Amino acid sequence: MVAIGQGGHKPCVQAFGADQFDSRDSKERISRGSFFNWWFMTLSAGITLSFLVVVYVQDNISWALGFGTPCLFMVMALALFLLGRKTYRYPKEDYKEKNALARIGRVFVTAYKNRKLNLADPGLGESLLEDGSSQKCRGSLECLGKALLPGEGGGEPCRKDVEDAMALVRLIPIWITSVISTIPYAQYSTFFTKQGVTVDRKILPGFEIPPASFQSFIGVSILISVPTYERVFLPLARYITKKPSGITMLQRIGAGMVLSSFNMVVAALVETKRLEIAKEYGLVDRPDATVPMSIWWFVPQYILLGMIDVFSLVGTQEFFYDQVPTELRSIGLALSLSAMGLSSFLSGFLITVINWVTGKDGGDSWFNTNLNRAHVDYFYWLLAAFTAVGFLAFLFFSRLYVYRRVDQV
Repeated sequence: MVAIGQGGHKPCVQAFGADQFDSRDSKERISRGSFFNWWFMTLSAGITLSFLVVVYVQDNISWALGFGTPCLFMVMALALFLLGRKTYRYPKEDYKEKNALARIGRVFVTAYKNRKLNLADPGLGESLLEDGSSQKCRGSLECLGKALLPGEGGGEPCRKDVEDAMALVRLIPIWITSVISTIPYAQYSTFFTKQGVTVDRKILPGFEIPPASFQSFIGVSILISVPTYERVFLPLARYITKKPSGITMLQRIGAGMVLSSFNMVVAALVETKRLEIAKEYGLVDRPDATVPMSIWWFVPQYILLGMIDVFSLVGTQEFFYDQVPTELRSIGLALSLSAMGLSSFLSGFLITVINWVTGKDGGDSWFNTNLNRAHVDYFYWLLAAFTAVGFLAFLFFSRLYVYRRVDQV
């Protein structure tokens, strides 16, 4: 039920919120970019509050009250949402008479039927960009250009349909590299938490924080990073680049990838330190003993995760919303979310394979149930390498990428 609810709510609520801004107005386009930042910050504030308050209520008072409180807030949120229904903007679409997926799908079908024809008219072999410039289509994009040729397809698509199909094809390499770069993100709710269980979790005399609640530092980092990004970084970037957006969406995503790789390096170094302390105090074969290492050592990892979210996650959401055809914006946001979902599956697959390889023949697996004998640090180094390779691939494809003019800031 959670998956069904989130699958419909998450991409659509962002698309609907961003649709309240007119992309044809320069000031509202800039405000729309800020919307993604502030929306994500308020979402993170709710999640942080949940980690700090709801988890405490569930552990110390009542699980029924712990579940009932979010339920009450959801009812209140739904009521507020419905109260505003008369004030919302409902953008008019250019293609109301056609199904977006059907008309774009027809481009691929028609291009396939015309695959043996030549692009006699040079203009048809070009992707006419919406800013008036043109770029020669190559490979698959040239094939899509053949959909404009009169041939066996019948009822040929218009140029707008072909441009939208090309826009979707251009997103594929960016999406793939996003999947690779978000694999480390799956670790904070698993290995980071398991590591936190083994160390000293006292943050104040007599008060021990639950390991899962340490994820609230991600929210705290976001609450600091978003205003800093909006009020300090963007004005400085606009002054340097002379661009209204400060930096492009792809530059923002790339910065997040670099931070993600760096975060895995930090995580590997911290885990190496934890293993050294466990060995020094003779705790290698005592998994239930507390390693005399403060949990504050793990704070930088969580702070960096918040910064990664602000750059990479929010940047990816804005990018996929902005670059898909207008009618498919909720699907574009779903694509950005699917990258994170698929990366979690890939992370699980990697863990399964590595566990089998390193644990066979009686060896100590990297993921031994006794973390003092495991080598999660090696896994973090591997993920750092993966994200670095993913960033290089992203850098290559981003240099070839051409933005859609209408929605680009």
